[in-house]
Amino acid sequence: MANFKDLLVWQKAIDFVTEIYKNTESFPKDEIYGLISQLRRAAVSIPSNIAEGNSRRSKLDYLQFLKISRGSCAEVETQLIISKKLNFLTEENYLKLNQDIIEISKMLNGLINSLQ
Repeated sequence: MANFKDLLVWQKAIDFVTEIYKNTESFPKDEIYGLISQLRRAAVSIPSNIAEGNSRRSKLDYLQFLKISRGSCAEVETQLIISKKLNFLTEENYLKLNQDIIEISKMLNGLINSLQ
């Protein structure tokens, strides 16, 4: 198995976390323990679970962590929709972030399928 840092999906997920942090800086301050925290934690969970699963060096464990990562993608996608509906994100920022999370999710699906 390749080192997790060499995986394009991990690299894209790291970049995505950075974008989530930048975009949530403008959210209302009363959301610091709500949507800001939820979005950031779910986004951080994506590359973190890829890395942890990869380091386990067991295919079954790796698959399980990749599936958890994929679940975090769905969580982020849902939270982005909520953020857009609350007007915390501009249409442009929402579309970009949503496109990125869908791409990461598809890449995870591909990695999962290649390992099964």
